[in-house]
Amino acid sequence: MSPTRQSSPARSATTTARRARTPAIDAACAEAVDLAREAAVETARPYPVGEHLGLRSEGDRLVTHDFECLDPAYRGWRWAVTVTRASRAKNVTVDECVLLPGEDALLAPQWVPWLERLRPGDLGPGDLLPTAADDVRLAAGLGQTSDAADHQAQWELGLGRVRVLSQEGRDEAAVRWYEGVAGPRAPIAASAPAQCSTCGFFVPLAGELRQVFGVCANEYAPDDGRVVSADHGCGAHSEAVVLPAASEHNPPVIDELGYDVVPTGPAADEAEEALGHS
Repeated sequence: MSPTRQSSPARSATTTARRARTPAIDAACAEAVDLAREAAVETARPYPVGEHLGLRSEGDRLVTHDFECLDPAYRGWRWAVTVTRASRAKNVTVDECVLLPGEDALLAPQWVPWLERLRPGDLGPGDLLPTAADDVRLAAGLGQTSDAADHQAQWELGLGRVRVLSQEGRDEAAVRWYEGVAGPRAPIAASAPAQCSTCGFFVPLAGELRQVFGVCANEYAPDDGRVVSADHGCGAHSEAVVLPAASEHNPPVIDELGYDVVPTGPAADEAEEALGHS
């Protein structure tokens, strides 16, 4: 039986370093500046291509040449043309030609999902506000057993007040609330997916009024901090719908040909003076 050959730590470190090394610049691909420029000119037509800005190695026999973009609509951008050749081959071919932004390029702002852009008061009739299953503002109803849980008062103390709300005053307030914009006949309640009585943000009132009314505690709901009826509703219901997918739409289609070239510099100032502008 032949002895088993074991690799030493030095050999393993050398192998790892060899795999992680930066590929050397292929000489044939590096000299193919004219070929790369022709590809950039063909893609950038009718606008010319600027000077050669440099090159970089992307892999074995794979080099990218950068050229200045002279298109007035893409100031600060550059044409990146990647050339390559097959193993043991002499002919260099174009792999791809793309337009990349530079450090001073004008870019669109970073996309922010609409759930993060939403602000209190944005919800209207027919709108639905998804609630995550792990929303920290909600908890299982059977799990709320702390001493701070809401307990219904059995009688009115009236401590610190000379008079308290009478039965007639309570009834008038209940009718006013129920028939108002926080009742079941409001436009936003008609298109709601469910009633407030089944919403986790619904905080019932104390006393007799808790049977019909509560306070909305959802900051994104239009009735946040207001008294609503139990059969009221809105699109910010805690169990409305599930969260949408991370990608809400396809990538935007950009019309790269429909822009106007605006002259700048002394020529533009002379044109404005000719038109009577100072």
